[in-house]
Amino acid sequence: MNPAVAFTLILLSLMIGSGVISASWGFTLGRQALTGVRQPESRPTSGAPVNRSNAASGQKAVILLNEADILQDVQNRISGGG
Repeated sequence: MNPAVAFTLILLSLMIGSGVISASWGFTLGRQALTGVRQPESRPTSGAPVNRSNAASGQKAVILLNEADILQDVQNRISGGG
């Protein structure tokens, strides 16, 4: 057998072996890292939305502003106004 072919086959088998070892090691590390992590129990897209009061959940109500008022405010700030 040609020494170049033997050397190539040895290197190829070492590369495949190191790939398998690193893949299994990475899988093991990832599995340990995700131990205790669970998928959320609620599905936000399924069913009707749940009505909760904003005060009970601690969230503030969303206030929608008029676009013209926002643009006017920006223009006033650019021109040096308050």
